[in-house]
Amino acid sequence: MTDKAEAKQKIDKLRAEIERHNRLYYIDAAPEITDREYDALLQSLEKLERKFPEFSSPTSPTQRVGGAPLARFDSVRHAVPMMSLSNTYSKEELAEFDIRIRKLIPEETFDYILEPKIDGVAISLRYENGELVRALTRGDGTTGDDVTANVRTIKSIPLRLTDMMPPAVLEVRGEIYMDTRGFGALNEQRQEAGLEPFANPRNACAGSLKLLDPREVASRPLDAVFYATGELVGIDFDTHEQMLLKLRNYGLRITPKYWLRNTIAEIIELLDELENMRHEFPFGMDGGVIKVNQRRLYEDLGYTAKSPRWAVAYKYEPEQAETRLNAISIQVGRTGVLTPVAELEPVPLAGTTVKRATLHNEDEIRRKDIRIGDRVIIEKAGEIIPAVVKVLDEKRTGTEKEFSMPGRCPVCGSEVEKRDGEVAVRCINLQCPAQVKNWLTHFASRGAMDINGLGESLVEQLVDGGLVKNPAELYTLRKVEVLGLERMGEKSADNLIKGIEESRKRPFEKVLFGLGIRHVGKGAASILAREFKNIDALMATDIQTLENIRDIGPIVGKSIVEYFQSPDTRRIIEQLRTAGVNFEQKNEGGSNELEGLTFVLTGSLKTMTRDEAGDKIKARGGKVSSSVSKKTSYLVAGEAAGSKLAKAEALGVTILNEEQLINLLSSDEDAEDKNTGQMGFAF
Repeated sequence: MTDKAEAKQKIDKLRAEIERHNRLYYIDAAPEITDREYDALLQSLEKLERKFPEFSSPTSPTQRVGGAPLARFDSVRHAVPMMSLSNTYSKEELAEFDIRIRKLIPEETFDYILEPKIDGVAISLRYENGELVRALTRGDGTTGDDVTANVRTIKSIPLRLTDMMPPAVLEVRGEIYMDTRGFGALNEQRQEAGLEPFANPRNACAGSLKLLDPREVASRPLDAVFYATGELVGIDFDTHEQMLLKLRNYGLRITPKYWLRNTIAEIIELLDELENMRHEFPFGMDGGVIKVNQRRLYEDLGYTAKSPRWAVAYKYEPEQAETRLNAISIQVGRTGVLTPVAELEPVPLAGTTVKRATLHNEDEIRRKDIRIGDRVIIEKAGEIIPAVVKVLDEKRTGTEKEFSMPGRCPVCGSEVEKRDGEVAVRCINLQCPAQVKNWLTHFASRGAMDINGLGESLVEQLVDGGLVKNPAELYTLRKVEVLGLERMGEKSADNLIKGIEESRKRPFEKVLFGLGIRHVGKGAASILAREFKNIDALMATDIQTLENIRDIGPIVGKSIVEYFQSPDTRRIIEQLRTAGVNFEQKNEGGSNELEGLTFVLTGSLKTMTRDEAGDKIKARGGKVSSSVSKKTSYLVAGEAAGSKLAKAEALGVTILNEEQLINLLSSDEDAEDKNTGQMGFAF
């Protein structure tokens, strides 16, 4: 075979492989290789095409951005192509980037701006006369998917710009992302529901934007940051920094940090500082983006086929570590899902010592061919605990053992089942001690019934001792029974019984959350409590009614109806009712002075937690939101307030400190005291 024939064969093979990975990444949201491995394939192809230009093709992956848009959404052409950035992995390459720019514009004076590189899903929003009219994914860079209906559900994205005289057309580009906390909660819900968990927050975002039901998208913890523009009519910007500040004034979220420097050497010095901050940002951050600040130079510098010459992305090494997988244990969740967990040789990673990593489910283990005894690579990719991302096949000795999920629950010995359409294996015994323990721990948690003194170790003793089999039985516990437990003295026993007694008065929404209904988080529980007012109305409702409630949707609705159809559930509900647990929505403060007002809480409070402050606001008729918008009435800023404070200031939202919030709540109570003659709270 001639050199040319061999090169053609290699080029064709690389193109096919890259296109397959494009499909997995952009369309299926199920990538099989890392960004670095993908870039290596692309660089190999680029080298071959440069060496053999006769084999170049306009359809080569080197000439376009990524995968084609999904067929189930309308494809719309971008008014201005939505390019990607070229990547670098060394500081030497950044110096070369600077040299190339200075050769192209030798007479010009300019500076550089550095921003964190957000690991999300690229999005383009089009505003016409200040109103959001279209949202497009990147697609192949020329056309993208119209996901306007889904993007409109993201609360941090303004539907109208906050400006009295907006430009005729403003296209902004940025990233949709999901923070670590929201991602962890979403994956926990999916695993409990028997669904495949997302590999990382970026995939979770991509999957969310592809959902056909915007109501379901609204339940996903999506957010956005903007950093670029597309088509502009009636407005222009001299510098990138000026553009960022103007976007913020319009009510669009920008990155909370950026740096302006005169030279590339100064930018390079900042890269280590930026890397040390990677866990401080609300979004996943996998590098830095360096741009020429002066926008007037962009046309002079020009573009390659797929990226601008005036910007580059510097990517950090992923936070990974190599270790040995010693064993695979099984955890049983509160809804009976069996989750395999890798037991590892302890290894340092991202500032902690890691001993365990999630394996998600049996299908995931099979797909990655993970075996007991393997040398593996683990990575922190937004998970609460790390994940096994790769097996080092070349280090196998032949002693490794394949793993199979048990046919019976490892805790109670009951049969397990795998339902059609689900990846999860479940224990079918509702009285399984592991399920009961997890349920009780959830029921007693601060976000639910907030039972002081009832933690995991005490729950374990109560269940193992046969004292409690479900949450209702907590209310029949006697002091003499708990006194016999380990490390339980008179005072501890008194505090526990007191905590259980006080929990009877918790708001209805807290009780609903504590019941542990699949897919019903704190937000959904609050909505349900407001809509139905009491447990009987909720138990009597149907799926159609639930689907029509904003932010509930079909999946949550089905889960609620199935939960209350269970005879065991109804029996426990009646036991809780008999015990005096609150199943009615009450206005605890007896006042609606804060009705119509929306509060956002940020930072750390000294005299109460944010949850406690939110409860007091809602008890007085106010609403608590997780994001700042022009509809926000007050932002309550505690210590170390983050980007929400900056956005509130930009929107002109009234800022309250903790003392002012206490005074506001106290004045409400004082007004009530005058009307009712009752004593108010003291903070």
